[in-house]
Amino acid sequence: MATDVEDLTVDYEEDGMLVSKQLDKIILTKGAWSTIIFRYQDWDRKKEQYGPDKYSIRRYQKRNGEYKQKSKFNISSADQAGKIIDALQTWLKDTEEKKEKE
Repeated sequence: MATDVEDLTVDYEEDGMLVSKQLDKIILTKGAWSTIIFRYQDWDRKKEQYGPDKYSIRRYQKRNGEYKQKSKFNISSADQAGKIIDALQTWLKDTEEKKEKE
């Protein structure tokens, strides 16, 4: 397991084949508890190509100098990702409006 948050990845190989390919990552928080959102693709054996983009939010805890995954949430589709974005934007807008009224 990684000792530096920058080295954490969702790349995964089986039998020499990269079956989960990381496309990007954004580190949301660093420290003893780190949160990262990954963009990745899984290999589709039937089609012999990588599938659509997927997203995963993962939490890691650093213990004894190494990061260990403690939880994850996989966003199952672009549609679900859009709904999460819409919900967060609505809540953030509501929070801003409440602050302005105070």
